[in-house]
Amino acid sequence: MSASPPLESGIGVARRTEGRHDSHSLGNTFNSHAAESESLLRGSDGGGGHGGDEADEERERWNSPRINKYRYISVNLSLLIMGMHDGCIGALLPYIERYYDLNYATVSTIFLVPFLGYVTAALSNNWIHHRVGQRGIAFLGPVFRLVGYVPMALHPPFAVLPVLLVFTGFGNGIEDSAYNAWVGNMHQTNELLGIIHGSFGLGGTIAPLVASVMVAKLGLEWYTFFYVLIAVVCVELAFGLWAFWGATGAAYREKLRRGGGGGEGVTTRDVLAEPVTWLVAIFLLGYAGAEVSLGGWIPTFMIEVRHADPFIAGVTATLFWLGLSLGRVVLGFVTGRIGEKLAITGYLLLSVAFELLYWLVPATVGAMFFVTLLGFFLGPLFPAAIVVATKLLPREYHVSAIGFASAIGGGGAAVLPFAVGAIAEGHGVGVLQPVILAALIFLLVVWLALPRGKQRRGAKGNETAAEGASLMKRVSSWLTARLGS
Repeated sequence: MSASPPLESGIGVARRTEGRHDSHSLGNTFNSHAAESESLLRGSDGGGGHGGDEADEERERWNSPRINKYRYISVNLSLLIMGMHDGCIGALLPYIERYYDLNYATVSTIFLVPFLGYVTAALSNNWIHHRVGQRGIAFLGPVFRLVGYVPMALHPPFAVLPVLLVFTGFGNGIEDSAYNAWVGNMHQTNELLGIIHGSFGLGGTIAPLVASVMVAKLGLEWYTFFYVLIAVVCVELAFGLWAFWGATGAAYREKLRRGGGGGEGVTTRDVLAEPVTWLVAIFLLGYAGAEVSLGGWIPTFMIEVRHADPFIAGVTATLFWLGLSLGRVVLGFVTGRIGEKLAITGYLLLSVAFELLYWLVPATVGAMFFVTLLGFFLGPLFPAAIVVATKLLPREYHVSAIGFASAIGGGGAAVLPFAVGAIAEGHGVGVLQPVILAALIFLLVVWLALPRGKQRRGAKGNETAAEGASLMKRVSSWLTARLGS
């Protein structure tokens, strides 16, 4: 689950258009969306913000133009489904293990293989935006999810499940990167990213609870939950395609030409040459790995190590995702006010403290309490990293760089949970705790390596602040010395 230039509209202050949706004609509605996007493109050089910094004036708002309201709702729905996906896998893991009679190492491959889909999404994100824009994202993301979920609802042999999850990984990856990119360059970035990632956490909260009720209480098989996901994804497909109909590839390319940032010539190679791109990607990889490892293995840990009832184990996972969701929404209004660098350092230190308490205090009630607080302080990490990337990278890099980092972060959600399962096969699922503790400390180190800096705007960073340029040079030297690059 980036800060990009608005993908279908200009980068000037978005002004309201006069298009109206015809309630009797879907075709007219689609045309009005296209006209609204074109109107924005024509007005991309227009001014008239609310005063203040010029860079702020160039940012879109979630409710202006009017179509952005519906697009923002669609983005929240997409992130909700991503959260449901990540949350349900962990809740269903013990039942999948029993259904197919598998060991920890084998069943944990369902975490690993989506990494291929996320990597593919990371490398193709920029190309997809140039070709089909956000309209294509709104179509391809749900369709690839359905390619995975429909066969899973039919409970095929276990060997097929990892293959299907590659498709869901790609669908999640392109939406995650594209929508983070769009929202991350709006006014009130911390708050808006906090809300959409709060939707992700809400999905992660709902899914384990519903899955636990369906399987543990109602006696249904694990795969019946995927019928729920299929229904929600169908709604997402219809609504998202309607909302983003005017956000075509042509509109995105026109925005690049009219924006004057020279972004059309930026290649993936240019973006990957930036040390900040890699630092943010590594941070998100570690963060998403820790988040999904906790959400995925908490039920098994509670059952096997704490000897909790399966329903209580599912509720514990639900509390983790609930804390994550609340943290993203609530702390999203705090982080920007005290500064991302200081805020996230504090959140990480508190996360380390609550992880230690979760590990060392054996009481079930205590575990539920500490897991909730752990999720609360982990919640803002992902959106805050996106905000920092928008401040350190030139505007024309945002779609590729933050899309790449977000998708690689999704890959972390595959690799670390698999590693936990592989290690647990020989040493028991109790290894979850030291692995998560090590991941949190690693995140703290990577976060402190990120430079402070003002926003870098203009073609290839021509308007970079002197402080940011100096710090970027130091980071580049740091990476060269340690990675030999």
